Amino acid sequence: MVKLGVNIDHVATVRQARRINEPDPVYAVTLAELGGADGITIHLREDRRHIQDRDVYLIKEVAKTRLNLEMACVNEIIEVALDVKPDMCTLVPEKREEVTTEGGLDVIQNFDLVASTVKRLSEAGIEVSIFIDPDTKQIDKAFETGAKVIELHTGRYADTKGEEQKMELKRLKVAAAHAIDKGFKVSAGHGLNYINVRDIVKIPMLYEVNIGHSIIGRSIFVGLKEAVSQMKSIINSTLKC
Repeated sequence: MVKLGVNIDHVATVRQARRINEPDPVYAVTLAELGGADGITIHLREDRRHIQDRDVYLIKEVAKTRLNLEMACVNEIIEVALDVKPDMCTLVPEKREEVTTEGGLDVIQNFDLVASTVKRLSEAGIEVSIFIDPDTKQIDKAFETGAKVIELHTGRYADTKGEEQKMELKRLKVAAAHAIDKGFKVSAGHGLNYINVRDIVKIPMLYEVNIGHSIIGRSIFVGLKEAVSQMKSIINSTLKC
């Protein structure tokens, strides 16, 4: 059964819009888990635009499932990760001018930095994932870093329609199969919602999908626990078909 990781960054985005103490993403952890989340994902960015350091420490204490910390390969954030020791760290690219993470991490161009980050985190007992595009060359290079997990970037799939989307889905399937052959545990995420997630979770041997914006958006209308529950139900019912 494909697991559901729920990204709660945008609860913090609403809080930071007013620079006050609500809504608190720490509280969101409990609601997401009550709704059926198998894990919690947060991204501690260098510019601290949403998740703050205090959130990371408190969420590590509160989460009953599994904490996945998304992060860039920069020493400041690595030090936080080594202190907090989340269950997993997912290495992602990061640019100040982007609205959200754009594209996968280029492991080929940044191999030494990525490999050294993987080594530091792994030696601390933290499972490491790399967020990459569905490209077999990037997957092969990611394997050389020693990481055990990859998360395939589904952004292009999510942003397309019709035949173009079918082609992107095929790319994801080919990449996933290649990664699994290499021994990776494979997850997927970015831009997934209550409709397009169905084809993604059918990818053979997929471990997890990570979804944030769509769930947080729906939670405005139905509440976070129910929004997570609905997504979990769609995933489970799709896989039973």
